[in-house]
Amino acid sequence: MINETVLDNPVWFALKEQHINYCADYGPVKFYNPEYTPFGAFTNNEDTTEAIKSFSKLATSFIIFGNQPKLPENFQPAIRYCGYQMILHEKIKHPITEEIIELNQEHYNDLMALVKLAYPLFFKEKTNKLGRYYGIYKNKTLVAVAGERIQTKHYTEISSVITHPEHTGKGYAKQIITHATNNIFNVNKTPFLHVDETNTNPINLYKKLGFSLRRKLNFWKINVPN
Repeated sequence: MINETVLDNPVWFALKEQHINYCADYGPVKFYNPEYTPFGAFTNNEDTTEAIKSFSKLATSFIIFGNQPKLPENFQPAIRYCGYQMILHEKIKHPITEEIIELNQEHYNDLMALVKLAYPLFFKEKTNKLGRYYGIYKNKTLVAVAGERIQTKHYTEISSVITHPEHTGKGYAKQIITHATNNIFNVNKTPFLHVDETNTNPINLYKKLGFSLRRKLNFWKINVPN
């Protein structure tokens, strides 16, 4: 059985493995290049001060997964969020009745317009380059999406599960999650995801589809001083 402990520090291992080409590397502290996603991570209890000071020249705000980071003296304290890390061990059997397409650069503007309604902080200019993204169109309008973000050798994170506010309640999220996760299983990887612990509706949806809680995980939002 594949060792799940890499998921205790998924950003770190993604930047060592599948996403090494997107890494701003400061030794024991690593960040995604900020045009891809605003995430970073570090190992053990390393002093993150100098790495954060250097990376702050590239980004105005960013998020570190895991343990609380040490900040330069002129920074405000990091804002802590707590999330659930959930994992899926078997394919979802929910029926798919909608046409779901894999998005490409032709759909980029539609994707970014929908993302702005839900995840403007987390979805950056090149986030869609980190994995495959899928969508449902109705009357030439993109109404639902889901995609892949953090990736290690054996695990792929489902991210940006969004339904347009005017098209909720139609089962699009269930179908597009089913489609996306089954495609992850088809390449012999395991899907996982992160969700804020207060976001109860998505948590309940993921549980219904077969995701289970693997662990709680802290996220630290860092704002760079002016």
